[in-house]
Amino acid sequence: MKKFLILLISVGFALSASAQKVFVDIPCKADKIVKHWNNKKAPHSNEITKDETRSKAGHIANVSQTVFYLYKADAEKATGQAVVVLPGGGYRNVCIEREGFALAEYFQSIGVTALVVKYRLPNLGHKEVPLEDAQAGLAYLRKNAKKLGVDATKVGICGSSAGGHLAAYTSTFTEDAQKPAFTVLFYPVISGASCMTHQGTFVNLLGKDHSPAMREHYSLENRVTATTPPTLLLLSNNDGTVPPISSVLYYEALKHHGVKAAMHIYPEGGHGWVCRENFRYGKDWQHQLRRWMEQLNNK
Repeated sequence: MKKFLILLISVGFALSASAQKVFVDIPCKADKIVKHWNNKKAPHSNEITKDETRSKAGHIANVSQTVFYLYKADAEKATGQAVVVLPGGGYRNVCIEREGFALAEYFQSIGVTALVVKYRLPNLGHKEVPLEDAQAGLAYLRKNAKKLGVDATKVGICGSSAGGHLAAYTSTFTEDAQKPAFTVLFYPVISGASCMTHQGTFVNLLGKDHSPAMREHYSLENRVTATTPPTLLLLSNNDGTVPPISSVLYYEALKHHGVKAAMHIYPEGGHGWVCRENFRYGKDWQHQLRRWMEQLNNK
């Protein structure tokens, strides 16, 4: 009888272990990794129950647990600035390696503390989920500003592609007092207009059957106000994934409302080039970004 009970207990533990959700362990050079919250603890759930998966390219799917990866600037280089980094992936994946870790390492190298967010995906309509994860990243940096050597008033946000939409989404939908201090956008998805968007990004964010009115509401060129943060846009003229006109509309809206903005459109490079070694204008975007950060810090 005793052996039978032990066997039942062992089987129970095995079933419990096999039922646990699998989360991908991603090698990186972060100084600290923080598991912030999951669907049970966050304000909203994206209803994803599948295991996380990682593609050969390093793209993470089925994200339902928010994780922060902290890259702290060296004290000797620190500018007092910090930035939340949001990788792209069309709101279907999180392309965390080049558009997350590699970009954070660059910020770190110029004295800017960076927090890469592996944000929960909207899963065809849970649009509030990635927004609250991005906002949580800003709150984390502000809360820990003193021990990180950061000025809490100089915490900004940066995103690439769909992560650029999320960065601009956070910059326009967040209450004024909690908005980022600045925004950096690499080839961002901005508009939902059919001729100038990445359709998959809006479908994944708003759901398959979303209305034209909802798409217009989340077209971020329509959300800019005078309190939108200063913004730097970097993109390529031959981007065949996200039409450059989308960023142009955002830039025009920023200027219309008197917001400090700069935009650099490279002749070539396509989409997804940030931190790519063979990108012809790699040194230039780094120079432009560093100069922008210095100008913000010295205003």
